[in-house]
Amino acid sequence: MAETGIVGELDRPITDEELTALALAADPDQAPDPDAVPLADYLGETSELLPSWYMAPVGTARAGRWQRLVILAVIAAFIGIEAVGLCSTYGQIPFH
Repeated sequence: MAETGIVGELDRPITDEELTALALAADPDQAPDPDAVPLADYLGETSELLPSWYMAPVGTARAGRWQRLVILAVIAAFIGIEAVGLCSTYGQIPFH
């Protein structure tokens, strides 16, 4: 980083530690630079609602017949546990 505060091309990538130090040293009350460019514009990803780096694309995977049966059995077990009034998510029920 130059002494003038302008960041030019870097010889090496900025590490997480350096980026953290810069973020902690910044003044939180300072207004953004009027010449600042939004990251989505800088990356050229302005047509989507969310940029691709924010959320991975949805992948499709087909489960086999036995995998579907296992998944449905687990779901049915949880529904059955809840139906008889037992707690399946918060540990053991204290009996007095």
